[in-house]
Amino acid sequence: MENFKDPKKINDSELADAMTVCLLENDPMEEIFALNLGDFLCEHLISSEFAHKIGDKVKTKNERLKDQLLELISIYSIDSTLSILGFDSNEDYIIYNSIAKTIKLMLSLDECVIYLARKDEPIKLAGASSEVVKKDVNLNIIKSYENEEVIMLNENNKQVIIFPMKNKFECIGAIETVRDLSRPLEADFIDLLKITAGLFVTSLGIQKLIEQVKRVVDIETVSTSELLNLRAQLTSIIGDLGDKQQAFVEKLAVAVDLKGKYKNNHSRRTAELSREICRFLKLNEKTTDLIYYAGLLQNIGKITLEDELLNKKGKLTTDEWDKLQEHPNAGVNLLMNINFMSEVVPYIHYQKERWDGLGKPEGLGGFSIPFGSRIIAVADAYCALTEDRPHREALSDNDAFEILRQESAIKWDPNVVNALIEMKSKAE
Repeated sequence: MENFKDPKKINDSELADAMTVCLLENDPMEEIFALNLGDFLCEHLISSEFAHKIGDKVKTKNERLKDQLLELISIYSIDSTLSILGFDSNEDYIIYNSIAKTIKLMLSLDECVIYLARKDEPIKLAGASSEVVKKDVNLNIIKSYENEEVIMLNENNKQVIIFPMKNKFECIGAIETVRDLSRPLEADFIDLLKITAGLFVTSLGIQKLIEQVKRVVDIETVSTSELLNLRAQLTSIIGDLGDKQQAFVEKLAVAVDLKGKYKNNHSRRTAELSREICRFLKLNEKTTDLIYYAGLLQNIGKITLEDELLNKKGKLTTDEWDKLQEHPNAGVNLLMNINFMSEVVPYIHYQKERWDGLGKPEGLGGFSIPFGSRIIAVADAYCALTEDRPHREALSDNDAFEILRQESAIKWDPNVVNALIEMKSKAE
């Protein structure tokens, strides 16, 4: 192979350069980067071009560390997957107002206010879901921030809950929610807000670390120990972000089911069945994970609909029916504001398409529909058929299979229907 030479033909200069490659001892992280980059943190974290570059070129320890740091920050930049809600404006108040408005809409709050404490400055108002909001930072906001604790209050027939914006590294502020006391915030929504607050502060923490990395890699005389320390901090906080992202998606799915009045964890059942089908079809792990997340969030649009519409017992008007039918589009708009989940958007967006091309939103048909969307559609239909609904009891597997067979190649991908039935039959 061209990268290996006869030891007898290596000159002194080449030998010195080769020795710099052997700086892997006592640095397991270096080995991960150099030898197993494809599986580091996530499947696409390090590009193959970057792996080839550092594997084939002889560089100093510091040069390789700088390359690794630059590769990491190019992936986790504010323009790609960093921001929890994906706002790219440089105007802070626009960002935080938008986040507050999104949280208010998602959880049917009366008000949402975000407070932040910048370094060496007192905590202050950063954004709000409405134009008219109190400007003073009261003692409860300060207490929640300083003690890193959730505070629940009843004020003027309103339930007020203050969530510290913290993770295992730091606390940077607080989120205040207000709801009418007659309909207090559900426990699952409270959990979602705790996770959201943690995810947000972790995202901001990565951004601050990225700015520090950019400054340090431009310094020619920076020490190896400082670069190693930065890499350790960055990989640690990225791992923490990944854990929080998964928890956020799973808790958001619970909130969707709660608001949609599903009593059978419909989103989770659909997601888990979609994942089983993916594994039965031997799809790769990355695709399987994305389809699982899309299954969890397929009904996310319902979290943005009015409670009155979701809970209406009587006949829906044409306009109300259109709103309910179009919920995947609302979900897509919401998901596009969550950059780290952007890859699942196509699977959700096209989930209501039909095999015969008569579905929504684009009228795609057959193999033009993304495979993930076809898998989720079949899993969703099966789960709906085998769950109790207000107008009927749950169907048996055989009855559900018969309906799926009848509509195979009309509504559903026949290959996915056959895979589901074969998979379920083998499991019996």
